[in-house]
This record gives sequence, C-alpha cells and structure tokens, in this order.
Amino acid sequence: MNGTYLGMPSFPRAAREAVKDTTLRANLRHATHTIRDKRAKAVAELDDWAQLREAGKQIKDRTLRHLDRYLLQLEEAVTAAGGTVHWAADAAEANRIVTDLVKATGEREVVKVKSMATQEIGLNEALEAEGIAAYETDLAELIVQLGEDRPSHILVPAIHRNRGEIREIFTRTMSEWGRPAPADLSDRPADLAEAARLHLREKFLRAKVGVSGANFMVAETGTLVVVESEGNGRMCLTLPETLISVVGIEKIVPTWQDLEVFLQTLPRSSTAERMNPYTSTWTGTTEGDGPQTFHLVLLDNGRTDVLADEVGRQTLRCIRCSACLNVCPVYERAGGHAYGSVYPGPIGAILTPQLRGTTTELDASLPFASSLCGACYEVCPVAIDIPEVLVHLREKVADQGGKGHRLEKAAIKAAGWVLNHPAALTAAERTASLTRKAHPKKFPGAAAWTNTRELPELPAEPFRDWWKRNRTS
Repeated sequence: MNGTYLGMPSFPRAAREAVKDTTLRANLRHATHTIRDKRAKAVAELDDWAQLREAGKQIKDRTLRHLDRYLLQLEEAVTAAGGTVHWAADAAEANRIVTDLVKATGEREVVKVKSMATQEIGLNEALEAEGIAAYETDLAELIVQLGEDRPSHILVPAIHRNRGEIREIFTRTMSEWGRPAPADLSDRPADLAEAARLHLREKFLRAKVGVSGANFMVAETGTLVVVESEGNGRMCLTLPETLISVVGIEKIVPTWQDLEVFLQTLPRSSTAERMNPYTSTWTGTTEGDGPQTFHLVLLDNGRTDVLADEVGRQTLRCIRCSACLNVCPVYERAGGHAYGSVYPGPIGAILTPQLRGTTTELDASLPFASSLCGACYEVCPVAIDIPEVLVHLREKVADQGGKGHRLEKAAIKAAGWVLNHPAALTAAERTASLTRKAHPKKFPGAAAWTNTRELPELPAEPFRDWWKRNRTS
C-alpha cells in the first residue's frame, strides 16, 4: 500500500483518544445501528441468502485459484474492445501511469468516482504534486475532501460527521473549490444534497478526464461494473472524453452469470437496497457514445502476497460492502480513523496488515483491534472468516518478537514446564493458596488488563487437595 497516514499512532493509542469524543461516538452509533438494522430486513427478504452467500464464496475462491488465467482473458477482451490495459506492481507505478495518462491529454483536472483503490495508492496526492486537481464527486467523499479530512468508513466515508458539521464545511470551503454554497444553506439533508449537486454539476460538464475504480470486472467480455446510489458515478463514466479506471486484480469474476450473484448480495449487504439505483457497465470504447479513450490500470500492490497465504487469501473475496464495520463493537466505539488506513473496521484489520506488512507499530497492532466476537463473519456476504485471519495474523506478529510478545512467550514456556511437572504444579498451587492474602489486586506489568479488572481471589485450598480429601471411590 502507499503507507500509513502521516503520524498515525498504533490502534490502541488512536482508539483511546477516539472513544473520548462523545460526538463521534454518537454519530457512529446512530449511523451503524441504522444501516445494520435496514440490512437485516433486506437480507431476511431472501429465502436463499445462505445459498447466495455460499455461491459468492465459491465463485471468488475459484477465481482466485486461477487468477492469472482470468486476468489474461480480461486483458485480451478489454484490448479487443478498444481499451488499453496497464499493469501496476505497486502504488508508485500506478500513480505514475495515471499521472502520465492525464498529462498526455493536456488537462489539469479530473473528476473521480468513489474508489477505494485510488485512495489506497494516494492518487489524489500524486496528481496534486503534478499540478492536477482531482475532484471527488461522491457526496460523502466530497464532504471529506472539502473538510480536509480522512474517510472513516468504506461505504459512508463521512459517517463520523453529522449534518450540522457538513453544513459548516460546505459554507466555509465550497467556494474555494468551485461554486459556493448558498448563503442561506440549512442543515436539511435535501438542501445539503442540492448544494452538492449544483457544485458538482459544473465540474461534470467541464471535465475531459474521468478516474474511476470498479466493483467488478467480467473476464469473458472485458466489461467493468460500477454500482452506486447517487448517479455521480454515471456522470463521471459517460461525460469525459478519457476514462482511466484503477482496479485491484482481485475484483475480477469469470462470467456474467457469476456477476449476477454479487448484484444480489452487494446492495443488500451495503446499502440495504434490493438493487443499486445505478449499475453502470462499459466494455472498452464505442464510437460516438461515452469516453473515446479508455485505460484500465490493474493494481497489485501486495495482493499477490496475500494470494500466496492459504489462510489470508480469503480476504481477497471482499466485495467492499462494509457490513462488517456496521456490526463491529470495536469500530462503533473507535471509528475508522483509528485504523490508520483507507480500509477500517474488521476487514481493514486483516487487509491492511497483509497489503502493507506488519513492520510498523500501527500495522502490527491492527490484528489485535478486535474482540473476536465473530459478528463480522456472520454478516459477510462472501463468508470471509475474519476471526480466523485475525488469529493467523496475530501469530505472525507474535513471531516477529517485540517486548510484549517476548514476555508472553516466556510466560507460556514457563507455564508449560510447570504443567508438565506435577510436583512443581502442586507446590506452586499450595504456595499460591498460602500466600493469597498478600497477593496484589493489580498484577505488575499487566496494567492494560488489570486497570479495568481485579485479579480473581484464590481459594484457601487448591482444588486437587480438595479432591483428594473429598472424593469417594
């Protein structure tokens, strides 16, 4: 990935500060509970939801097993349809490709469809460094951009903002980016949406270059698919003369029949809709209709490393629905910024460390940003066993060493020796019982645990002594 947000601390430290923000917690609680309740009702309408979930899982697993073949098939189909395919090994290469393509058009601004992949590689910043303005057109992404903020949710990047805060952002900064907000702008959702619509309309009509991601790519025809709820994506995908799409290599499905499964599960899991209001598909270029130049940038950026991990590979099934965020008790209290990545919540806790590695304090802390309650697995529409991957990654982090992990290893080794030597165990139990009144309430070196808990009081007699005394043959 493109690295952590500048100066981001480890998850525990960032979360500790986040939970102190009562407004943030109220915003998150209201939004996540609303979304997940609606999702539950939408999913309950389908009697075959479990079968669709299993089908999505199997399609993704089959595709990942033969990813090389399907990617080559996709490249051939896109090229035959008039598009150009570029391969990017990492963020730097992807940014260089897109920047050079925009420069070649002679334009100095682009309009963007909401895209996790372009956020992952820091494309906006790369374009800005070359004097190219990138305008976000998704309403929530627009709020984040105007507020010089960071996204905190996969589906609703501005979930941490309430409508009063959004009104203030629009009033204060919209004029710096183009058409100003109305002087009498209220915080009514309809008024805020209208201000955004008017502000963006001039950009849609002026822009010659559009940048997008894609929710899916269909290998058999070279078709790309974007699903959305607002219509801004369709404006970006159809009005510009040049369209550049940056897409992770895992977003591919073999056939249109496979796509049909995800067009049922994604909207219900993400926005709790039976279908997305806007489902846009395009295959290469068509004379006189839509962009006349199309470039597809296929992004690796750590994905082949994830693919090589037998346990972690299931992470690449993710269709970015964000259902796991909305049921996660940790995300609900800490918010997305604490994860230090464009991928927050449970999926971010397993995806980010695999894409970026666990060499930084932040990335090494992410697999521990979970209670392992399993709610994320229960709602995942492609059955990613997030708790399993979290434990797998925790083991990897522990194997790296570090002060806390070395101490834990030493303690486990010592406990193992005692448990394997009955006489030593008996002596330890009796000593502990005899000295129980002198035991501290908080155990030295374990403040993170004992600051909120007291050590349990030991009984006056070890269980094994009691058993010998009271058992009857």
